Order: sequence, then C-alpha cells, then structure tokens
Amino acid sequence: MHNLGILISGRGSNFLAIAGAIDAGTIPSARIAVVVSNVPGAPGLDAARQRGLPAVALDSRGRKRAEHDAGVVDCLRQHHVELVCLAGYMRLLSPDFVRAFPHRILNIHPSLLPAFPGLDAQQQAFDYGVQVAGCTVHFVDEELDHGVIVLQRAIPVLPTDDARTLASRILNEEHQAYPEAIARVLSGRFQVVGRRYMESARP
Repeated sequence: MHNLGILISGRGSNFLAIAGAIDAGTIPSARIAVVVSNVPGAPGLDAARQRGLPAVALDSRGRKRAEHDAGVVDCLRQHHVELVCLAGYMRLLSPDFVRAFPHRILNIHPSLLPAFPGLDAQQQAFDYGVQVAGCTVHFVDEELDHGVIVLQRAIPVLPTDDARTLASRILNEEHQAYPEAIARVLSGRFQVVGRRYMESARP
C-alpha cells in the first residue's frame, strides 16, 4: 500500500478527485496517509476530516519558508508518505523540501507547460488568445512549474469561452489527469531520462 501525502491551501477539489479515484480503485494500492494545509481554515481540511483522514494545519504565516517546510517534511515522514501530491498548494517549496522527496513530489498546473507558468494560468492563456489549453502533471523541482512532465491533457478553447468557463473546463480535465498520473508514477514502470518521462514495461 502506497502512502500519499496531499498538500492543499484551499478547498482541495483535486484532493477530492484523488480520494474518489482511490475509492473507485483507479489508483491501485494507494491510501491518503495525511492531508496538510498551510492555511488553518482551508475547507479541504474539513473535507479530509469528514472522510476520516488525518488532516493537519501547519500555518505558514510569519514563518520563514525553510522553517515551515521543515515542519511539513517532518509531518509527512511521521505519516510514512512515499509520494507527495500538491493539490492547490499555493507555496513554492524550498530546495530542502524538494531534495527530501526526489522524484516523489507531483504538482498539477492549469496550463500546457512550459506555457503560462505561475499564477492565473487560465487567464494568461485566454488573454494570449491560444486555441488549445489544458493541464500538466509534473514532478516538482527547485524551479517554478519546471519539473519533468508526467502527463498533459489538452482541450480546445471554444468561441464561447471566457476565462472563467475555460478555467472550469480545465479543472474538469485536472480531476481526470491527476489520478491517472499518480497511478502511473506509483506503478514504478517509468524512468526519467534528462527532461523526459519514459514509461517502461516493468518497474
């Protein structure tokens, strides 16, 4: 059984998608060991508790990044987490955090990286006038939205779209892409060669 640690800052819709996929058996041999938020009042924490999952608030306000991240890493290790999944976690991770879980931290971003990194990616894409948008699941490294890409899903930008409707449709893709990417990584049937994620027949 693989232990997942989910990091959130808000309502945790991707966390709920992951939890639902585990319940449905589409992420085999996985369990959510702990849900951690840097925002004590994050609605996702209540959602985790309602599911009977350990939910921990580690307030980041007024703390240096390295100090806060060390506390999060300690929490994840206490819960024997093997794979860390950022699900709307609105903080950059410190280098020490990334090094603590090499190729074991995933993030989902609402654009087809490397296009439109950072905040408000859907608005960036809409304002740029792209005809195709989407989402990216990638390993986390020490740079913003930069790590090796595991999976991408693309959707057309419709003539009727605005930034809000585009963001909503991208989010629907995220809820499918993230569980699929987690299942792929947990299978162990991959290797990372340079910047390329490559699947293989056996672990």
